[in-house]
Amino acid sequence: MYLYPLWVRLWHLINALMFLILIVTGLSLQYSSVEYTIIPFNYAVSIHNITGIILAVGYVLYLFANRFTSNGQYYQFPIKGMAGRVWKQARYYAYGIFKNEDAPFPVAIGRKFNPLQKISYVFVMYFFMPIIIITGIGLFFPDLLPDKIFGMLGLHLIDLLHIFMGFILSVFMVVHIYFCTIGSTPLSNFKSMINGWH
Repeated sequence: MYLYPLWVRLWHLINALMFLILIVTGLSLQYSSVEYTIIPFNYAVSIHNITGIILAVGYVLYLFANRFTSNGQYYQFPIKGMAGRVWKQARYYAYGIFKNEDAPFPVAIGRKFNPLQKISYVFVMYFFMPIIIITGIGLFFPDLLPDKIFGMLGLHLIDLLHIFMGFILSVFMVVHIYFCTIGSTPLSNFKSMINGWH
């Protein structure tokens, strides 16, 4: 099945590379000291900012592409019965996969994602990504931030939210890479993102 058109694969590759660079530079900014730096601070700031802009532009293009191509259908789901479908898939990942049970929601032309993937991707792409991009813009233009938000310094609160979202998305990326190894072979899902065929 040809499930991953060229534009999705290119966006996915660029998004992954930008995100890895953002993780490394973000960690460098967070944990650098005068005596020890992962990347010199000024370089880390510049690289982080440029990479963040590329990621944000790519994200906006991704939203438009999902709106105007058939790829957007894979992110839609009926709410009714969703909890049961997610539980069924979670049970499969936690238990059934180790007992060689059949996947409850195998990949098909009309179903690229199982329910757990779908809800995870919806949260990541339509909730967490906008927050990290908006807070990143706020940190890029700190003079535009209010002095106080909920009684805290505006810059401090936005920075904490940005770091927290970065942590959540970093954990998601690790889990995402692990689950990519659960295919007919450990590399088959990675090959799909190269050639487009599942």
